[in-house]
Amino acid sequence: MTCQFTHDPALIARFPALRVQSLIATLPEGFAPPDPAPLEEEARARLVQAPEAEMAPIRAWRAAYAAMGHKPTQTRCAAEALLRRLRLEGALPRVSGLVDFGNAVSAAAAIPLAIFDLDRVSGDLTVTMARGDERFVTFGGAEERPDPGEVIFRDSSGAAHARRWAHRQGAAAATGPATRRALFVAEAMHDGAEADLTPMTARLTALLRQAGAEVQPGNRWPAQAG
Repeated sequence: MTCQFTHDPALIARFPALRVQSLIATLPEGFAPPDPAPLEEEARARLVQAPEAEMAPIRAWRAAYAAMGHKPTQTRCAAEALLRRLRLEGALPRVSGLVDFGNAVSAAAAIPLAIFDLDRVSGDLTVTMARGDERFVTFGGAEERPDPGEVIFRDSSGAAHARRWAHRQGAAAATGPATRRALFVAEAMHDGAEADLTPMTARLTALLRQAGAEVQPGNRWPAQAG
């Protein structure tokens, strides 16, 4: 089963600074994700240099959220939320092996990284503005409807797999021990975003391959990036 992953051209036109790099990993049975600890240490070192709100990738996401009408201190991109938790609590959350690894990659780069189980996505996946009739399932099992115009990751069935863009992922396509095909999506809007995304995804690819995964590049924006 194939899944076309794209960004809505209208969204790209609205946020021309957006840069995207993605990859698809095929995971063997019994896959053990890379250790997140070294990456978490890099994130701590970042926080020694500056608080998360002053980091260029985070500032750009805050500006984007403000432009969408969200309060940046209430709707934080995932990378900012992770760095803030690391700064306040001293550690990143532990959820599952692949999620923990992805969170550490995101925090180390200060760039949001979404991970989806492709076998739990129906048809294609598009980052687009919500109609308002999509279904979003929380990790607590509750069903929500995104606000019309809110940026979501929507599949062909009308399921929303992330709300408020890079803010919060849902349970419907969450990865776990049974995941065999995972889509990784890194997005940034700051000056020099491509120069930061390329080594981030290259490192992600190398670490996944070292752990035994097969990795292929996915959709990118601009298409010639990297």
